[in-house]
Amino acid sequence: MDKLIITAAICGAEVTKEQNPAVPYTVEEIVREAKSAVDAGAAIVHLHVRHDDGRPTQSRDRFQECTEAILKVCPDVILIPSTGGAVGMSPDERLQSTDTTPVPEMATLDCGTCNFGDEIFDNTMPTMRAFGKRMMERGIKPEYECFEMGHLDTILTMARKGEVPAHPMQFNFVLGVPGCTPATVDNLCWLVRNIPAGSTWTATGIGRHAFPMAAAAIAMGGNVRVGFEDNLYLERGVLAKSNGELVAKVVRLAKELGRGVATSAEARQILNLKPRS
Repeated sequence: MDKLIITAAICGAEVTKEQNPAVPYTVEEIVREAKSAVDAGAAIVHLHVRHDDGRPTQSRDRFQECTEAILKVCPDVILIPSTGGAVGMSPDERLQSTDTTPVPEMATLDCGTCNFGDEIFDNTMPTMRAFGKRMMERGIKPEYECFEMGHLDTILTMARKGEVPAHPMQFNFVLGVPGCTPATVDNLCWLVRNIPAGSTWTATGIGRHAFPMAAAAIAMGGNVRVGFEDNLYLERGVLAKSNGELVAKVVRLAKELGRGVATSAEARQILNLKPRS
């Protein structure tokens, strides 16, 4: 069994300081939270960016500024910028996160339209083809974000047609979003059984499902994503003081279950990424 890759989704596009004062908005706050996660054991930081007042943005310049600032203090970390952005953003707006220098090693690619609480997260087939084309042109490895069971079949069909990068594929199964696939071990097992041989995968549980899904993924040989984007609490009723606290809890679970935790260099090997020069 490979070592466990932990991803920290440090701010997302929707959570606010009113919900948890530690949610980062500014460049300095985003760097603080990235460093706290990496210091605790995260090999990957999944990156959204915000305006200083907390509004989500996909501005290429803001991504560039945050990327440079994070890499100054965490030079080995793998950054996975979001191409999901926030509900209502256009495809062209969302793709700005792939225009930074250096070119991102990885980026998210959402695998279909779905209910997202009271909103609709719009990912049409033409949108997904455009995102796949951009990533193939720029040599970016997608992390395929599946919020629904049917999203897996959709993206596997696109991979067979050469519309998105294929083998080896990395999936992130995001379970427990209101209106999407529930966060159960049965659903996670079904998804994992149906990915191509040689693929890697990560589990993300939303809200109270964060750590039950983490424990299941650790035991099954998968990887784990935690962070303020997905869950603001260390335990019931106790707000996490940092993303690092959430990562550290996953590290403790991994230790109890006998899994080592991957460094960023080890994660690059597991994910078939080129070593950073």
